[in-house]
Amino acid sequence: MTTDDAAHATTDIRELAEADLDRALELSYTVFHLKPGDRTRSFHRDLLRDGLRIGAYDGGQLAGLTGAHRRTMTVPGSQLPCAAVDFVSVLPTHRRRGILNSMMDELWRRCAADGRPLACLWPSESAIYGRYGFGAATGTYGIEIDASRPLALRSAPDSRPLRLIDPAEAPAMLAPRFDATLPQRAGRFTRDGNWWRTGALDLDGVRMDAGQDGFGPARVVVLGAPGEQPGGYAFYRTRGPGEGPGVVRVDELEAESAPAAAALWSYLASIDLTSTVRAGSRPADDPLLYLAADRDQVRVTGQEPNLWLRLVDVRTALTARSWAAPVDLVLDLRDTALPANAGRFRLTTGPADATGPADRTGPADSTRPAGSSGTTWEPTHDAPDISLDVRELASCYLGGTPLRHFVHAGLATEHTPGAVRRLDAALETAWLPFTGENH
Repeated sequence: MTTDDAAHATTDIRELAEADLDRALELSYTVFHLKPGDRTRSFHRDLLRDGLRIGAYDGGQLAGLTGAHRRTMTVPGSQLPCAAVDFVSVLPTHRRRGILNSMMDELWRRCAADGRPLACLWPSESAIYGRYGFGAATGTYGIEIDASRPLALRSAPDSRPLRLIDPAEAPAMLAPRFDATLPQRAGRFTRDGNWWRTGALDLDGVRMDAGQDGFGPARVVVLGAPGEQPGGYAFYRTRGPGEGPGVVRVDELEAESAPAAAALWSYLASIDLTSTVRAGSRPADDPLLYLAADRDQVRVTGQEPNLWLRLVDVRTALTARSWAAPVDLVLDLRDTALPANAGRFRLTTGPADATGPADRTGPADSTRPAGSSGTTWEPTHDAPDISLDVRELASCYLGGTPLRHFVHAGLATEHTPGAVRRLDAALETAWLPFTGENH
């Protein structure tokens, strides 16, 4: 939940008191034109209560709100604490007073105090957040399968049995499979038991879209016999034929291999009384796009940025991640919101980091201290090899967007020939970053 304002203000920015949670939710619902039910309201209240909370007070009136969930995000070769920004709202009567600027300044202070070198958000208006240093760091594809005929694939599906399980059993059964996939892609979030229940599966029906559009409850299909770790799983909901054709909506699909993914997609495309499979959020390099024998049957219906990332502490962010190649470059970094990040720095990645993108599939080490990877980020007076803004660095950080794209767009400058190519090679990851969640 995010909206806009600008300029300067005399509003008091302080911790949102727990007693003001309901007032804060009403403010947010006013700004975003929402009318949630009691269960959704209770869910939002718990989210806001348990996260970072910033209120903007105009006298006795609550005029602005910013919240942030405490999450842990995968980055190449590691995991880092991240503030997932949400509920950003300013009353329409208080726009253009600098309230959003002031709340974001306070958010950076809270992130530093809470040890969170990263912040992220899913903007409702993407034009707003670039000026605060956020850059689009992961992308998603919407995919639709014509399921009126069997799904044609170029390789054989995994032959292990498929079985439906009680969604209530899914968190305990599937968490090891999910955790095993985490290191393969940057931009993902670790989950606890509560998040599995409320965030991933919505077992209590508290989401804003729960039950809308005629879709039924969550179904969970797993690949593998009882007693063994599943080779993959999918969460989906169905809508039978009525006003329109029957649809399978895929909310999440994880697989240990291409044959495992082929088995799950084949199953989803074979469900009786449905003729379309829709997945609204899939990685841009989803193997299904290459497995499909007929690309007219498997179509990309949309492509858009998903997670927007902010490097709150650039030094910690850069020295904590792994690198695909050694590099020694001077970067001239602009950051108007956080001057401590700005300046001329030498980025050096040591031989210990040069493992290559294909080797980074083992467990991420979330306890590794910053700087222990052999990477350094030190101030220098040497001439820069590259000049760029922290926004562009954030977009490149997870390996999703090559820096050369921003150079071609005139948003970054290469001073030393070949410097951008070398940095892109170091930033490369085996799989594109992906964030399946939007909260």
